[in-house]
Amino acid sequence: MLSRRRIPIFDGHNDVLLRLWRRGVRPAVCCVLPNGSDLMELDQLKRRSFITLLGGVAAWPLAVRAQQPGKLPTIGFLGTATASGMNRWTSAFAQRLGELGWIEGRTITIEYRWAEGRPERYVEIAAEFVRRQVDVIVTTVPAAPAAKQATSVIPIVFILASDPVGSGLVASLARPGGNVTGLSTQATDLASKRVELLREVVPDLRLVALLGNVDNREIVLEMREVAAAAQKLGLEVARLEVRQGEDIVPALGSLDGRAQALYVCTDPLVNLNHVSINAMALGARLPTMHDVRVFVEAGGLISYGPNFSDQFRRAADLVNKILRGATPSDIPVEQADKFELVINVKIAKALGLEVSPMLLARADEVIE
Repeated sequence: MLSRRRIPIFDGHNDVLLRLWRRGVRPAVCCVLPNGSDLMELDQLKRRSFITLLGGVAAWPLAVRAQQPGKLPTIGFLGTATASGMNRWTSAFAQRLGELGWIEGRTITIEYRWAEGRPERYVEIAAEFVRRQVDVIVTTVPAAPAAKQATSVIPIVFILASDPVGSGLVASLARPGGNVTGLSTQATDLASKRVELLREVVPDLRLVALLGNVDNREIVLEMREVAAAAQKLGLEVARLEVRQGEDIVPALGSLDGRAQALYVCTDPLVNLNHVSINAMALGARLPTMHDVRVFVEAGGLISYGPNFSDQFRRAADLVNKILRGATPSDIPVEQADKFELVINVKIAKALGLEVSPMLLARADEVIE
């Protein structure tokens, strides 16, 4: 007997319905035709008409799971910083979703929430997304543990993880397990490369100041790797541990001219204060090393790390897989594969540094 349950029909999953059709399952799926004509029962259609009718529709597995006709799939985006501070990256995320057929307001809803660098907001926002029963939670790593603690059911996609295995987010890169997957920046692996670049740019480098938010577990791991890399090169390290914006000025002031360079570990707290950090470093004549280009564009000296916009675009690919039926535990954590070296020559001149032509030739971008 035909089932009379009405469910929406979406693009990209004709194969699911065809498999049901071939197995003899004949649900009387009711759908509205593109021209707004009356409802039709698929069981009354011939196979070719059935396939034609299904052309151009989206996200079948999600619709079946939700069983809420007319409700768009919803992504809960937990932004750790501010909307303006992350706009470049969230735009890349939304653009890639659009390329995959997920148009905001038409085939999908994106609910943005901004923690504005306040860790206590991570738990609040994650809990809100669970109450709202969003279909996927997307966030950057400082907030990922809060999301993971809030739900073991809703899929979670994290971005910009330094060490997702070491921090306990996933069991392994190949087999994440649970409801969490995402992208790793390999920040801990890149620490030694950044220290080497600093020594290349600053010939008399003896002591590196290391600024990081020690309330962020992944930053603690990165700081450990930086210290180990510096020691191998015969350099000393001065750890500047901060937990809030108010700690930054006294931390930098405590150097008292002892350091020859500043290595900045990026997280939401640093992101919110990167302009002032660069200004203070320049005033103290400290060359700065970052892992993201926007900080160099805002007055830093040099950055080397993954292309963050690319990371957010790839996060959209993972979300697409989940919305189309994949489970996070079966989606391996992806590692960054696009890295960029950016050098601000204007800042180098202000600091009295000469960057070698060979290093400038290796740079992906030189800011003059």
